Amino acid sequence: MKKTLISLLIILLVPLLAYPNIVFSQNAPLVNSIEIRGLKRTDEGAIRRRLSQKIGQPLSQKNISNDIKSIFEMGYFEDVRVETEPFEGGLKLIYVVKEKPAIVKVQFSGNEEFDDEKLKEQITIIPGAIADVTLIQRNVASLRAFYEKEGYYLANIVPIVKRVSPDEATLTFFIQEGEKVKIDEIIFEGNKEIDDGDIEDVMETREWWIFSIFTKSGYYRKDVMDADIQRIKDLYYNHGFLNVVVYRPQVILDKKHKKLTIKIKIKEGPQYKISSIKLKGHAPSEEKKLKEFVELKKGDVFSKKKLREAIEKITNYYSEHGYAMASVEPDIRTDEKTKTANIILNIDKGHIFRIGRIEISGNTKTLDKVIRREIRLDEGDIFNSKLLKRSYQNINNLNFFDKVDLVPKPRLKDRLVDIDIKVKEKATGFISIGGGYSTVDKFVAMVDITQANLFGTGRYIKLRGELGGSSSFYELSYRDPWFLDKPISLTLSLYRTSREYISYDKKATGGSIGIGKRFKDYWSANITYKYERATIENVDVNAPSVIKDQVGTNTTSSITPSVTRDSRDNYLDPHTGSRNSIYFTYAGLGGTNYFFKSVLDSAWFFPVTKRTTFRIRGRIGYATGLFNHKLPLYERFYVGGLYTVRGLGFGDGGPKDENGDPIGGTKELIFNLDYTFPLVEELKLKGFVFFDAGRAYDTDETFGSDLRYTTGAGFKWYSPMGPILIEYGYNIDRRADEDSGKIEFSFGGYF
Repeated sequence: MKKTLISLLIILLVPLLAYPNIVFSQNAPLVNSIEIRGLKRTDEGAIRRRLSQKIGQPLSQKNISNDIKSIFEMGYFEDVRVETEPFEGGLKLIYVVKEKPAIVKVQFSGNEEFDDEKLKEQITIIPGAIADVTLIQRNVASLRAFYEKEGYYLANIVPIVKRVSPDEATLTFFIQEGEKVKIDEIIFEGNKEIDDGDIEDVMETREWWIFSIFTKSGYYRKDVMDADIQRIKDLYYNHGFLNVVVYRPQVILDKKHKKLTIKIKIKEGPQYKISSIKLKGHAPSEEKKLKEFVELKKGDVFSKKKLREAIEKITNYYSEHGYAMASVEPDIRTDEKTKTANIILNIDKGHIFRIGRIEISGNTKTLDKVIRREIRLDEGDIFNSKLLKRSYQNINNLNFFDKVDLVPKPRLKDRLVDIDIKVKEKATGFISIGGGYSTVDKFVAMVDITQANLFGTGRYIKLRGELGGSSSFYELSYRDPWFLDKPISLTLSLYRTSREYISYDKKATGGSIGIGKRFKDYWSANITYKYERATIENVDVNAPSVIKDQVGTNTTSSITPSVTRDSRDNYLDPHTGSRNSIYFTYAGLGGTNYFFKSVLDSAWFFPVTKRTTFRIRGRIGYATGLFNHKLPLYERFYVGGLYTVRGLGFGDGGPKDENGDPIGGTKELIFNLDYTFPLVEELKLKGFVFFDAGRAYDTDETFGSDLRYTTGAGFKWYSPMGPILIEYGYNIDRRADEDSGKIEFSFGGYF
């Protein structure tokens, strides 16, 4: 400021001293030349374009004053002064500037929650920029806004500019992040027709509670709140309040107690009902079919959700029949007097499109044909959005890729849709050498070598060995899902196992071969032949006769046909769809064991919200010996444990001998209910609660009676090493010699 005042004095005094009469004369000296001095980085033309004092014009103190102000406003200079010299009968006007230093380095100090790279994304100032105060403060504001968006309302940011040379400086943002500020209370004002609880249910922003550590929902984030405001509006639209106004939330910070109060004001307005709903732009023959997609009827309360669902169903209907560019535009006309809405759905189905080029990229290991054979459309086929969606699910369910992008690209002129498939490979080989702990076998040593995409062909091979305190298991298995490049699967397996049960020991060696075929999108059928040689030995002297009668070595030669319908959107972590299967095993194709065994298994997945899933699963099993042969012990149904009724011990949910030891049943009935929700989405960590009911029954017991009930909770982690499951089941109707509950876990798969 001091330098600026001195410069202004020079401007005023120099012309007066050189030309004492110019104050009183109307003929001020002419400016015959203008020179700019002191520039190093700034373009001279940028300054000259701002000058109001021109060559050939009389000297004007007003113009010079405006020029100095204008040059300062550029933000590049820390000092500007004006000098004059006699020149060719007039004056040479000299603007002398001193540039601000250039920032040669931008750095951060004190940041712990966010690394430097993340913070650099929030600022615009970079090395080479001028150390302008306004620019720096603007970037401080950007950083502060970012921290507030992430919940750090107490963050303090101080910029420090340090000269390292006359023309260069470093910029350091000193950051005190502070603690995240918790949301203490969310207050709604003005809502009368929809209560607070219903509004909170649609919001992602929540008041802080203990699980906010995992869910991150107890902290204020502006982007999440912006989305919540729209969700609140949609809630009102779904209940007919078309004129609702949801004001920007008022955020009240209590620095002392480090907490936030959020106030959201709502102006509901009147509720509207449907006066009529019509369809336009379709063929008369399509009227009946299209009306089935529209749930809204005359007299119903207007619902944006139901209207959107109707539009989506109509659009899907046409896009599944080749009309790739079909669209439906709603025309909503409201009557303020009657508080009604007249809806017209304008349909433009466009033209039929066919599939153009199908291009695949990103597969550095997996062969093109492995991906291409999962696509349910061929080049030249009529476009079908349903088959396109299923193609994406099929490729994703291969579990060979971290990421799958399937993008349809219409070519309007040619009426073709190209399909661009981009994948990102992930490791499909797995090697594990180590130990673990099993709730059944205690300490377990294991070796597992698996390649799920052998040589990029999609073939699967696995070598596994386990040695536990009461069991051992060795297996070599191979599966080719497209045997001889046909939609036929071939499965081979060899195994050897031994296990110590409560009243006896079992040793077995066997192998199997299976052939399967997929039908259409969801159906598959398999037939498997299995041969096993099993020995029952070391039978307890107090064991029941059903066990003693089977001492010795027996062989099983069986065939098992099965049929499955699987429409799950994701095999590893399903959100929608179902899996239904039934199999029948007949043993008696040679061997010494003769029996029949069948299980019907049905699991359904329902999306409760975008990220939560409800699952219901039921199983019915039946087995019996044939031709006066008894059902082998190891083919009976044992209910209790991780894969049946959680919280019960192995076989506790079924028949027992006089010593209280499980002997398994000839029938089983099992129900499982689960509700799964995300805990830490970034880590793919999910929580779930469950309720199980089930039992195994002997021949003389009434099927469906005396069900055992358990409940509990657990965690699923889709870790880089494979899925991990940990759960606790509580035994609701505990019986004598039973535990009140069990903690169990598994690695590598879920039931």
